[in-house]
Amino acid sequence: MNQRAWLVAFAVVFVVAAAAASQVRSENLAALIGVRFPDVEWVDTAVLAEWMNAPPSKAPLLLDVRSEEEFAVSHLRGALRIEPGQQSFESLSIDESRQVVVYCSVGYRSAAIIDALRASGIADVRNLRGGIFTWANEGRPLFQGEAPASTVHPYGELWGVLLRDDVREPSLGD
Repeated sequence: MNQRAWLVAFAVVFVVAAAAASQVRSENLAALIGVRFPDVEWVDTAVLAEWMNAPPSKAPLLLDVRSEEEFAVSHLRGALRIEPGQQSFESLSIDESRQVVVYCSVGYRSAAIIDALRASGIADVRNLRGGIFTWANEGRPLFQGEAPASTVHPYGELWGVLLRDDVREPSLGD
């Protein structure tokens, strides 16, 4: 099955799950994503927050796998944006011994890029469980450049229901 078909199938499962539950939990999304990407290693938001407080030489490199428009609304502090379909990472000059954490809205696009990162020599790469949506819903800090931000791009109406109303960018996806 191609990437688009998987995304459509994932979206259908998501809609059914969202209709059946008042809140879709990040663990459930990770389990669904894990069916398509079984070798992905995950990191929880609380653990990542601890890692980000480490000295800069020990903090992980954060890669945001969302569109320019999504990244412009907000991102995690210090994150580098990469294209969701990116296959080459030489321009990033990633130290192969450095820990890397990738994220997107909920974890699907970031899971899809992990194999490419590993193929380029990055061994210690993890996916943020629940993506930036869970991060924001937990009240963790968001940034727009170096300035604090308070909302997240909803990635469309369907996915935006996973964001609390107060952290969903109101001009998008409503």
